[in-house]
Amino acid sequence: MTQALASQPVAFHKKMVPHAETDNWTVEAVAELFALPFNDLMFQAQTVHRAHFDASKVQLSTLLSIKTGGCPEDCGYCPQSVRYDTGVTSQDLLPLTEVLAAAEAAKAAGASRFCMGAAWRGPKQRDLAEVKQMIAGVKALGLETCATLGMLKQGMADELKDAGLDYYNHNLDTAPEKYQDIVGTRGYDERLDTLRQVREAGVNVCCGGIVGMGETRLERAGLLAQLANLDPQPESVPINNLVQVEGTPLAGSEALDWSEFVRTIAVARITMPGSFVRLSAGRQQMPEAVQAMCFLAGANSIFYGDKLLTTGNPEADRDRQLFEKLDIRPL
Repeated sequence: MTQALASQPVAFHKKMVPHAETDNWTVEAVAELFALPFNDLMFQAQTVHRAHFDASKVQLSTLLSIKTGGCPEDCGYCPQSVRYDTGVTSQDLLPLTEVLAAAEAAKAAGASRFCMGAAWRGPKQRDLAEVKQMIAGVKALGLETCATLGMLKQGMADELKDAGLDYYNHNLDTAPEKYQDIVGTRGYDERLDTLRQVREAGVNVCCGGIVGMGETRLERAGLLAQLANLDPQPESVPINNLVQVEGTPLAGSEALDWSEFVRTIAVARITMPGSFVRLSAGRQQMPEAVQAMCFLAGANSIFYGDKLLTTGNPEADRDRQLFEKLDIRPL
C-alpha cells in the first residue's frame, strides 16, 4: 500500500495547464499556490522550471549605481531618498570611463548583463544623453545592457532602444492595495505607464518587487498576480527581500521568514514560466542553503558582484563556490 501511494504523482494545481503564461491569474489563484504544501509547491515549480529552462544554468547580471543618492521620492525602503537620514550622500553621474571599466570587470568576472541604476525620479534630457553613451559603450563590449532610471517621458524609451538598451528595469514594488503604504510620491499607474512605453519601444521588461515590507501573504500574491498579468510577461522578474537600512521608514520591520521567501520564488516561477526569476536584494543575508532552495524553486538569475546600488551583495568568489557545490553553470 505504501509503495502504491508513493508511485502516485502529485496533482498539479488547477492552473497548471499548457501555456499557463497566457492565463489571467487572479489573486485568489496565486494565493492558492502559496497555500500548497511546501514540498508540492517546490515540485510544481521545479517541473515548470525544467520545462522552460536548463535547471543547471543561472544568468549573471552585475548592477552599478551610475548616479547615487539625492532622489526626491519617498519610497519607504530606499536609502537614496533625500527625505531620510541614511548616510547616503548625493553624487553626480559617474564618468563614462568609470562605467565602462566597471562593465569590463563584470564581463571578465562572468556576468552576461550589465545593469546601470540612477537615483532619479526620472531622467532629464541632458542626463539621457550621457546615459545613452554608457549604454552604447557597454553594448560594444558584448554585454547585454539594462538600465533603471525611474519614470520615462514619452520618447525616452525609443532613444534608449536606439542607443542599444536591451532591458529596462522598473519594479512595481508591491501589490496595488499595499502600494500607498510604501510610496506616496509616485502612483501605481505611473509605473505601469513607464512599462507600457518600454514595451512599445521594443525594449525587454525587467519588473519585479520587494517582499518583507510588512505585507500579508495575500498582498504578496497580489504583487505576483500583477506581474504575471502583464502582457507580455516580463522577461526578467527580480524578487527582492527587503534590506533594512537605518533611517528609512521600513527599518525595524519584521523580517520575512526564509520559507515564505522561497515560496514567493516558487510561485513566481509557476505563474511566469518563461521569465528569468532573479534573486536580487537581500541575498547577502541568506545562508547558502536558503539560496540553494531558491534555485530549486526556480530562480535562475542573480545579481553578481560585491555591491548592488548602495547595499552589499555576495562576493563573486563566494558565488562561484556555491555554484560549484550545486553544479550550477552560468548562462
